[in-house]
Amino acid sequence: MHIHILGICGTFMGGLALIARAAGHKVTGCDAAVYPPMSTQLEEQGIELIEGYGAEQIDLQPDLFIVGNVVSRDNPLMEEILNRGLAYTSGPQWLGEQVLAQQHVLAVAGTHGKTTTSSMLTWILHYAGLEPNFLIGGIAENFGISAHFDSTKKYFVIEADEYDTAFFDKRSKFVHYRPRTAVLNNLEFDHADIFENLGAIQKQFHHLVRIVPHVGRVIYPAAETALQEVINMGCWSEQVSLGAGAETTHADNNAWNYRLIEPSGSHFQVLHKQQVIAEVKWSLIGTHNVQNALAAISAADHVGVDPVLACEALQQFAGIKRRMELRDTINNVAIYDDFAHHPTAITTTLEGLRKQVGDARIIAVLEPRSNTMKLGTMSARLPTSLQLADVVFCYNETQGKHSITWDTDSVFADMQQPTHVHRDISQLVDAVATTAEPGDNILVMSNGGFGGFHDKLIAKLKQKYS
Repeated sequence: MHIHILGICGTFMGGLALIARAAGHKVTGCDAAVYPPMSTQLEEQGIELIEGYGAEQIDLQPDLFIVGNVVSRDNPLMEEILNRGLAYTSGPQWLGEQVLAQQHVLAVAGTHGKTTTSSMLTWILHYAGLEPNFLIGGIAENFGISAHFDSTKKYFVIEADEYDTAFFDKRSKFVHYRPRTAVLNNLEFDHADIFENLGAIQKQFHHLVRIVPHVGRVIYPAAETALQEVINMGCWSEQVSLGAGAETTHADNNAWNYRLIEPSGSHFQVLHKQQVIAEVKWSLIGTHNVQNALAAISAADHVGVDPVLACEALQQFAGIKRRMELRDTINNVAIYDDFAHHPTAITTTLEGLRKQVGDARIIAVLEPRSNTMKLGTMSARLPTSLQLADVVFCYNETQGKHSITWDTDSVFADMQQPTHVHRDISQLVDAVATTAEPGDNILVMSNGGFGGFHDKLIAKLKQKYS
């Protein structure tokens, strides 16, 4: 079958393209911007890419068009597909029907930590010799790719996003996946461009819970009230709860918990039914990553992986690109790249870094780029989320599709630490480089490319200290 994918260079759709190619299909695709690293990854697999959404792509005569959720009405190619009555579907629906239906699906959902937990779980299953298939919204250092498929293998780990499926299907993507093992990491209000309130997201999460079979497992943190409310709507599968530390009030009733040995989260014990079963000493930091590990261990346990072996695997887990990734160290100035863009993620990322670096200075650089951030829904929480930083820089794009609608100067007016707002990337690079001193830690947080800020800052610091 010849499949043509609209919006192929997104992380999910690019991964889906690789899976379709591995399943034996001819795959072509198009996107508004075709550029590395996804374009390189796809072209290496023999996938032809076309820049733009020209209606002339109809002449390729594919058997099926797969439409990404980046595509909306008035897209010229989509309009031609509709006008001619040609066959089309969404990425999640095609994946669910054509690939996942034959697999034991382990899905990881939640507002935060999906990519990291999915990668941990995939690595654990790989380490245990189960050779899992996977589709993850990031690149795990242990694999170097975001997707893999072999039809002879049984297990499939997927990052289960609650974002809508397509312009013609407003259900969350994850309802198409029909998991047998479901991890619900956490749940907060997000995606304000799609969901009216937290209750609307909870409804979608319950749609996911409703399709987990009786022999399946639903894993969730006991302390998460929003998720407990989802479970209370009805759950017909085994429920496994996760603790928030052995010293918490939830500890006695949880099947899985942890005890920190190092406050940074770099060394911890794993508890099962209040008994210590193993320790993990790894390169990651932050209690959020410890909690992610707990979820991954429990999910792997559901498919028969010994938790002791799972902990052994995690000690060799190398992390995820753009999740507290150390990009460079120049004259003892460390530059970190992190995907954090929601206030809770910003808080937990800074907490982990603070526990690691102690009293050393942290310079936080934020690009509020997500749809929720652009709308200002979370802006009032930003000052609190950034309070562990010593100096704060914020980029305020005033033009283009990532421009924000709220007044950054007003939001940051009462910050206790020095806070600077810049509307030009070059000026921001200069300001951060000028501020940086040996021993500093620069934490750059954005869910996008940030106009090449990271590379420009590294080049500027090398120039400064040459």
